[in-house]
Amino acid sequence: MSTASHQLTDPIDNEPKDEFFYVVHPLDDLPEEKVKSDHLPPLKMTRTVRWSLFTLRAYLIIMMLLLVYHVIDLTRQLWR
Repeated sequence: MSTASHQLTDPIDNEPKDEFFYVVHPLDDLPEEKVKSDHLPPLKMTRTVRWSLFTLRAYLIIMMLLLVYHVIDLTRQLWR
């Protein structure tokens, strides 16, 4: 059984071993075939997921409003 921790040469014999792994860099490898999901129907959202997404949307809107308020407050302090 060969593992990635085996050395390519035996430290005593200095002869190459038969079992070793070739490492291929992802940029040099062939592209993978993508999974096609065109035939799948849209997923139905559960009540919990819908509530979570609504809460997240409300949180993001509130944070944007707070950011706008903070920027306006900073500009008012600069122009005094």
